Amino acid sequence: MKKLLGGGHYFEGARWHDGYWYVSDLYGPHVLKVSTDGVSEIVATVPEQPSGLGWLPNGDLLVVSMKDRRVMRQIADGALKEHANITALTGSYANDMVVDGLGRAYVSNLGFDLFTGEPPRPTAVVRVDPDGKACVASDALLFPNGLVVTPDNKTLIVAETFGARFTAFTIAADGSLHDRRIWAQGGTAPPWDSVHTLGQTDFAPDGCVLDAEGCVWAADAMNGRVCRVAEGKGIVAEIKAPDGMGVYSCSLGGKNGRQLLLCAAPDFDDTKRKAKTEAALYTVDVDIPYAGFV
Repeated sequence: MKKLLGGGHYFEGARWHDGYWYVSDLYGPHVLKVSTDGVSEIVATVPEQPSGLGWLPNGDLLVVSMKDRRVMRQIADGALKEHANITALTGSYANDMVVDGLGRAYVSNLGFDLFTGEPPRPTAVVRVDPDGKACVASDALLFPNGLVVTPDNKTLIVAETFGARFTAFTIAADGSLHDRRIWAQGGTAPPWDSVHTLGQTDFAPDGCVLDAEGCVWAADAMNGRVCRVAEGKGIVAEIKAPDGMGVYSCSLGGKNGRQLLLCAAPDFDDTKRKAKTEAALYTVDVDIPYAGFV
């Protein structure tokens, strides 16, 4: 395992795009573009915390703005403008996002205020169409977090962090979701009695990425590892985080498509992460490249 970049507050939303890694540093609050040799530059600043990242077919960057629950679009001059306001469709902070090949963005949200101990409740994934119109795509999800779309744009897979599972949907031609099913159960779902009982799980899938064999690599937010999960089987491989670190997002990329990027930090305590720059990016080589790699 190789340390690629240090000095972050809390990295999330990892993506590989056009020969570079992209990550959000939530408390920076910046979106970073990182070369394969660890040189970084700020490409966007999002005052209300950046998270999920994606690109429209024309190349415009989309960024989730967490606290004000908006999806922002970076236009040609580098400025950010509102692409969609999803406040009315979400229960708490907006979070991760995947954008399919047709420009439809699927956005997760926390559903409740995890950081103040608000009672937990299920929530929705929101779909934002290329024109910025938004709607609830599916509801009653158990802390939907990382999301991936298959290269044919026909299947959405959602990590339900406090369901210890992945749920899949068939994507219709209009972007609506159908045929909801459990794609893989990776561990034991915790009791939903309080924020404290949510920690009673052996698998908490967070940011994730799809590989060319159809498996999902996912950060396990509660157990300091990334796990490779197979449909219908569960966890088939794992890689431990560096000592003292948790992992909260991951992506596949690099020149051969076989580098797995880990977004690591000592914990996800927002107060502690804002105060220090202890987050880091690591890469580790794996056998199977990212989905769609040629």
